Amino acid sequence: MRLHPWCILLVTRSMIDSATIVEPGWTSVADWEALGTAAVLAAIAASPHAALATSPSPIEIAIRLTSDDEVHGLNRQYRDKDKPTNVLSFPMYAPDEIGGLSSASDPEIMLGDIVLAHGVCAAEAEARGVSVEAHATHLIVHGTLHLLGYDHMGNSEAEMMEALERQIMAKLGLHDPYAIEE
Repeated sequence: MRLHPWCILLVTRSMIDSATIVEPGWTSVADWEALGTAAVLAAIAASPHAALATSPSPIEIAIRLTSDDEVHGLNRQYRDKDKPTNVLSFPMYAPDEIGGLSSASDPEIMLGDIVLAHGVCAAEAEARGVSVEAHATHLIVHGTLHLLGYDHMGNSEAEMMEALERQIMAKLGLHDPYAIEE
């Protein structure tokens, strides 16, 4: 899936090109462009694919902040799940292809798309007692890790991915996204 260029935030290795559309509900005091960039760069830097940050080719990730309805449709179309979800990731490369990208000399390397649903994100943020911006940052980190080949289908995969997300969120000075509230 490739999103329309007029509704994405593009994150590249050393410079940021952005064309951001903020759907209704996402308006706030947040600088969504800066927030998305920080989340993506932190996730890439903490992964075994940190060399992507210094790739000779620009590395791009598209981030779309949209409605529950749009994410519901995408989730139904691409995952056969008839409900909205907080974040969807659409990687452009198979996990075994990611390692060779840092030395590629392509004009650009599009890692994939990340799409967040506002209503789901806002409800989850409220339930966790964190801001929508902080929770969206976590979801962008999570989505970026999916684009880098991480998954959470099995217990060991989930534990590894969650540990990395905790580490990244701590580096960003944000909450532990998997803290258990007693």
